[in-house]
Amino acid sequence: MMIVIDTSAIIAVLINESHKQQLLKLTDGETLIAPLSLHWEIGNALSAMLKRNRMTHEQAQLAVDSYECIPIRFVEISLSHAVEIAAQQKIYAYDAYMLACALKYRTPLLTLDQGLEQTARHLGINILEVN
Repeated sequence: MMIVIDTSAIIAVLINESHKQQLLKLTDGETLIAPLSLHWEIGNALSAMLKRNRMTHEQAQLAVDSYECIPIRFVEISLSHAVEIAAQQKIYAYDAYMLACALKYRTPLLTLDQGLEQTARHLGINILEVN
């Protein structure tokens, strides 16, 4: 099964958050897909943690190294469709990219972002549950 994985789920694994083991179990043996924007979102999340002194430069570099080992298939999405979703749902483009990806490839979404989850459900996208 293909799964669209968003930044919140990847970051949770990279920094060993409480949901890490459940996320690994949910994705084991599955094909992870994401739009190319995931790279920039990961970089943005790590730089925000650096700025807030939540991690050191060395920890951030280890996280990047680990991220680069995750087998994610990066896929194309329509920028026009993503902007349409962003406008209709009044959300940021980065979230709309994930939703456009899930809609285009008819795959469930794996996210820890409650706002993104709610919007995805509204659009009829299946969510992989993380407790």
